[in-house]
Amino acid sequence: MTKNEFLEKLRSALGNNLSGSVIQENVDYYRSYINEEINKGRTENEVTAELGDPWAIARTIIDSMEGQDNTGYQEGGSYEAPGSAYDGQRTEAGGGFVLKPVSKWKILLVLLGIIGIFMVAAAVVGGIISLLAPVIVPVIIVMIVIRVLGNRRR
Repeated sequence: MTKNEFLEKLRSALGNNLSGSVIQENVDYYRSYINEEINKGRTENEVTAELGDPWAIARTIIDSMEGQDNTGYQEGGSYEAPGSAYDGQRTEAGGGFVLKPVSKWKILLVLLGIIGIFMVAAAVVGGIISLLAPVIVPVIIVMIVIRVLGNRRR
């Protein structure tokens, strides 16, 4: 299925249940995702096949909007972006897989966490080395001296 066919089916599937702005926001998201994947060297057919059935994706989007009116506003009056209910995982739907969006903030938070773990590990290793160096270096020197002197006597 081509990108345009996929997006039109998605728009059609969302059309009866959501407002125009929410529909456009979701269609734009999938359009940009497909374009990014095409720029990475994949074909339209590969990307749309991976995404799966647009009707299943629409059902997932509509289900994620439960508790909100069709503009994205929750019943209490607060706004939740339509894509924010996604968890960034793949779920089986309609025989294919639906790729859900991942927030840029979640990605940044994970990257910062990984960097933090490496920094803590480096600090611990550096601390251990700095504590053991005053003991280990003289021991190594003594062992070298003993070995050199032992080889001279033979």
